[in-house]
Amino acid sequence: MNTSLSGNQKRKMKSAARLYAVQALFQMEHSSQTVEVVRREFLEHRFGAVYEGDEMLDGDIGHFAEVLETAVNYQAAIDQMTDRALVAKWPIARIDPTLRALFRAAGAELRDTGIPPRVVITEYVDVARAFFPEGKEPKFVNAVLDHMAREARPEAF
Repeated sequence: MNTSLSGNQKRKMKSAARLYAVQALFQMEHSSQTVEVVRREFLEHRFGAVYEGDEMLDGDIGHFAEVLETAVNYQAAIDQMTDRALVAKWPIARIDPTLRALFRAAGAELRDTGIPPRVVITEYVDVARAFFPEGKEPKFVNAVLDHMAREARPEAF
């Protein structure tokens, strides 16, 4: 049996891991559960689970865990970076909790993970589209992440 994955499958798994990471960070903020509890729940019950007949895409477990850990361990620094990227009147505490989770996950990946910042931005704009298919949020996310990326990794621009 051939267990190697194509580049496209690997990309899809990383994309799924990013979506799960945003959901997990959102859940942690709202439930006050620890990162260990939430990570275990996602790995046991979300990855590859079947909802209403649709099988959820298997995520890249390593990438999911890394984004979650980094977002939690560096949350204060990531939130400060996000605050600087937001309009001064809108501190991170006042934005939608889903967007706050998204900025934390993206901020984790912008901490020099070896993934080009433009890829991180594109991926998380796609995550924003998944959560807000009709809204202006994807454009907002693009602008904020662009600012964050230029601060975090200026050499990439």
